[in-house]
Amino acid sequence: MRASGTVRAGQYAALLCYLVFLAFPFLWLMSTAFKPPRELGSLHPTWIPDHPTLDNFRQAFGEQPLLRAAVNSLTVALAAAVIAVVVATPAAYVLARRRGGLAAAASGWVVVSQAFPFVLVIIPLFLVLKNLRLVNSPGGLVLVYVVWSLPFALWMLTGYVRALPAELEEAAAVDGAGRIRTLVSVVAPLLAPGIVATALFAFVTAWNEFFFALVLLKSPEKQTLPVVLTHFVGAEGAADLGPLAAAAFLATLPSLLVFALIQRRITGGTLAGAVKS
Repeated sequence: MRASGTVRAGQYAALLCYLVFLAFPFLWLMSTAFKPPRELGSLHPTWIPDHPTLDNFRQAFGEQPLLRAAVNSLTVALAAAVIAVVVATPAAYVLARRRGGLAAAASGWVVVSQAFPFVLVIIPLFLVLKNLRLVNSPGGLVLVYVVWSLPFALWMLTGYVRALPAELEEAAAVDGAGRIRTLVSVVAPLLAPGIVATALFAFVTAWNEFFFALVLLKSPEKQTLPVVLTHFVGAEGAADLGPLAAAAFLATLPSLLVFALIQRRITGGTLAGAVKS
């Protein structure tokens, strides 16, 4: 009993250290966002600002169109997440339930596609989008994000589908349901936690992505938030640290809020109600 208690205490201590490690950058960013310029240049920085101020936030919104960039990022990220989930769900169902060369090739593509770096594909990708007249277009950026997040989305949802008991689908088939009806009425509701987790991944990936947005969007009014954040850094690398920290702090909040709102859906998936009484 004592050994078990010691092991559990060690696990909690390790978890606490991990949480502190994850929270440190965000807490430091938040502290920096509320510090006046005099404290930002101090040789002995403190966690809690001595004279907290909102001037950095006012300056950030005054210098750059953060609200418009946030709306652009939100629109692109939501569209990419929804489309990726809609495409990946039936494809994952087929990969999980069918066996054969096509399914094996698709699974191999999912794995291999994760090894390609962004720089390797940006030039041919730019040329393809140029021919499609999708350069400097939010639609083109959404298409890129969907394609880029689709392999991981497929991999995640395939694992969720394989975890579902096939007997539920067999029961639906006995009741006369076809494949599409089974997917919509039986499989999709049980996949809700996996779908939510996959959508969250696609949303956060699109929200934080910088490289594709920098290359593909040239008009200032179409730029996303990560690209606009670079405007706080001067041509010679000198950063306007206070406004940059304030803007970056605000840019991290949507991802945290989305995760906080749906985390119960991620962890609370069960098979309750799957079988009618």
